[in-house]
Amino acid sequence: MNTPWNGHFSGFELVAKSDARPRSIVNVGPVAVGGSEFVVMAGPCSVENEHQLLTTAESVARSGARILRGGAFKPRSSPYAFQGLGEDGLKILARARKETGLAIVTEVMSETDVDLVAEYSDMMQIGARSMENFSLLEAVARCGRPVLLKRGMCATLQDLMRSAQFVAENGNPNIILCERGIRTFEKATRNTFDISAVPVLNLVTHLPVIVDPSHAAGVRAIVPPLSRAAVVVGAAGLLVEVHPQPEKALSDGEQSLTFAEFRAMMRSLRPYLAIRAVEESATTLPEVPEVLAVGGHA
Repeated sequence: MNTPWNGHFSGFELVAKSDARPRSIVNVGPVAVGGSEFVVMAGPCSVENEHQLLTTAESVARSGARILRGGAFKPRSSPYAFQGLGEDGLKILARARKETGLAIVTEVMSETDVDLVAEYSDMMQIGARSMENFSLLEAVARCGRPVLLKRGMCATLQDLMRSAQFVAENGNPNIILCERGIRTFEKATRNTFDISAVPVLNLVTHLPVIVDPSHAAGVRAIVPPLSRAAVVVGAAGLLVEVHPQPEKALSDGEQSLTFAEFRAMMRSLRPYLAIRAVEESATTLPEVPEVLAVGGHA
């Protein structure tokens, strides 16, 4: 498939879009990502305790989320910060899945933890710091779970495609790409949402592309508008942080939505999704001869 970047993105034949494979759908438990449904993954940055996670899972499910996110192992920049509950956190995630029906996505940080995390989760998240940890990518590729591959904060789209190709070469084609903001000179937000990344990736890869507006923003007030922007530019879904009491969260509280804010955000997406559905259906209609389109005669 010809694009302006054919040479730039060459060498990624397993993940590149082609006429034979224009789009892939990745099944995460019972949820299909990359199809007609806009899939929202939501939950806290960290699994803190059972009550916190179960109440969050129930709330985001009622608001329309299909996949529950939550970190059992947390890659923190400070050794004094909360590092996660480990396997106890995974067990809480599994209970939330049983009670709500939500599929589970959680991050794996080390190849030694891959089998353990795969036992409890429906999708393995590769965080931004691990995007080029190739030993981890190889282990995750062989675990039998789909992979959510987040773009590194200093990674180009070519770098992201290279990591996706590595996962696919190791036997796992079930990959979802995630744009989560990149490091720039701007300090008003935690990262800079590279909005052009979504349509570019949609042109060059058959893999689904989602957006993490929480890490792109770092400020909860602008998570909803970034989420609406993600719909407009063609993202297949969102990864959003939600917490019952963000001001008391053990990690990333400043960018986490409350239950009410998440519910309002989900409502605000509806008109944008409706417009997108109309536009997508129009592109699948047979071409109308020009004379008929303007009221003439064939």
